[in-house]
Amino acid sequence: MSEPLLSLRNVSQTYRENGQIVPAVENISFAADEGQFISIIGPSGCGKSTLFNMIAGLSQPDEGEICLHGQAVARRAGRFGYMPQKDLLLPWRTVLDNVILGPELAGQSRPAARQQAEAMLPLFGLEGFGQVYPSTLSGGMRQRAALLRTFLTGQEVMLLDEPFGALDALTRRDLQTWLLNIWRRFEKTILFVTHDVEEALFLSDRVIVLSTRPGRVRLDMPVNLPRPRVAATMVSADFVKLKAELLTSLAS
Repeated sequence: MSEPLLSLRNVSQTYRENGQIVPAVENISFAADEGQFISIIGPSGCGKSTLFNMIAGLSQPDEGEICLHGQAVARRAGRFGYMPQKDLLLPWRTVLDNVILGPELAGQSRPAARQQAEAMLPLFGLEGFGQVYPSTLSGGMRQRAALLRTFLTGQEVMLLDEPFGALDALTRRDLQTWLLNIWRRFEKTILFVTHDVEEALFLSDRVIVLSTRPGRVRLDMPVNLPRPRVAATMVSADFVKLKAELLTSLAS
C-alpha cells in the first residue's frame, strides 16, 4: 500500500505560560490520504490551531514527527496552503494583487501570476472584483479571496482554520456547498478546523475529535454519507446518527 500524503506520528507540543510548562497537544497521530477532506473539531483551547501551526512548519513538535509521503519533513514552511481564522487581506493591495501573494513569494513572475489568478476569479465568485480593495467586499467575498490566495499556492495540502466561523448562517451554508465544488474540481487534500459539528459532517470524509487540553485524538470517525452532499443530507437519518455520536464524544 502507498504511504498517506500526510501523517502525524505521536506529535506533542508544550508552551510556557506564566513560567509554567503547559502541554498543548499530546501524542497526536493520524494520517490523510490524497484528496481527502478531514475536519478537526474539539473544545476551545484544545490545540487545533497549534496543530496547524506545527503542520505548516511555523513551530516544531517537541516530540513525534510530521511526514509527507511517508518521509519526516523538518522544514515544512511553504509546503502547505494555510488559511488562518482571519482573512489577512492586505488593505493596500487590490483583490487580484492579494491573491497572487503566494505565487509571487514562490518566485513566479507577476504577469504570469496575475494571468492565472484572473482566470480563476469567476470560479471563486470574484469576477469583476479583481481591481477593488478588500474594504469594499462582504465577509463572504473576503473569505473567497482568501481561499483563492490559499489555492494559488499550488500545494497538495490545504489547512483551513475556521474559514467560515465569522459568517452569518446563510452565507456559511452557501460557502460550504461552494467549497465542496472547489474541492472536487481541484482534488486537494483539505484539513479543516471548525467548532460546528454539522459543518464538519457536511463537508468531510472523516472527522477527528480532539479532547480538552492537552489535545489528544478522542475519535477518528469516517463519514460514510453519499456525495455530492446537498441540504437534504443534513436531515437524513444517517447524518443525525453521526451528529449524535460526535456530540457524545465532545461531551465526554
